[in-house]
Amino acid sequence: MHSYLRAIGFSNIKKTKDMEEIIKLVLSDSTQKKMVEISDEHTFFEVSKEFSELMGVAIRGEFNENNEFMTEYYFPYFEGTGITTYEDVDIEKHAEKESYAGICDDVKVGVSLIFYLQNVADYLKELRLSSVQNKRLSVTLSGLSLSGKIILPVNKNEKQIKDKKKITTYRNKLIAAARDGDEEAIENLTLEDIDTYTMISKRIMNEDILTLVDTYFMPYGVESDQYSVLGEIMDFSFVINHFTKEEVCLMTIECNELVFDVCINKKDLLGEPSIGRRFKGNIWLQGKINFNNL
Repeated sequence: MHSYLRAIGFSNIKKTKDMEEIIKLVLSDSTQKKMVEISDEHTFFEVSKEFSELMGVAIRGEFNENNEFMTEYYFPYFEGTGITTYEDVDIEKHAEKESYAGICDDVKVGVSLIFYLQNVADYLKELRLSSVQNKRLSVTLSGLSLSGKIILPVNKNEKQIKDKKKITTYRNKLIAAARDGDEEAIENLTLEDIDTYTMISKRIMNEDILTLVDTYFMPYGVESDQYSVLGEIMDFSFVINHFTKEEVCLMTIECNELVFDVCINKKDLLGEPSIGRRFKGNIWLQGKINFNNL
């Protein structure tokens, strides 16, 4: 079973037999179907079913010579809203199956963002029409979480908020310049990191780390598309999985100036979400590339 099924309200799927029932339901009562011819011998086929607002299960595979659909794999999905980033995107195929990862460098995070591509069919269509590699496309990111907690915000006055925005803007410019080979920018970033490390080392003796760190976004575990995040809640709502009747919390969070949506089973969320509070948890990062902007 896919471990992240729980995030969209399938916490009771424990056996293969239970999952087979879900797969049959998706195939017989789908919300959407997509088909793309990859080559003369292969046709990519995806069928998906929504089980609640913006979330569901997608099944991918091919038709054999007898015109029978052969399931290759399935995965839970959660579609985000809005635009998260406009950075250049590279797309790479996974080795073992017809699935893809998106990679983009966003200066706001400081690391390469690697996400599981949701709209593979759209990508394959664009690939047949023209090359989409290294084109600036908007990306909508979303995260599925298996565990998380709500944390109180850091108390900041208006001046501190304005100062932080100025510092962040300046740092983003330095990172962009450093990536272009600007040696002065690289040196300034190094000195800034040393100063930050020194400051935190002194304050952490008497203060909690979650008071010193407002938000963070960093790789988690061995999977390249999983991250540990701490972000401010900008909006939230609760939806019901129509099949299991389980409640799922949807949150829009701002994390290192990245804005994206996260879904988590209410059973796995510790605390009460509220606008202004923070969400801390681990996520599987998915993303949809908006090819309609081409």
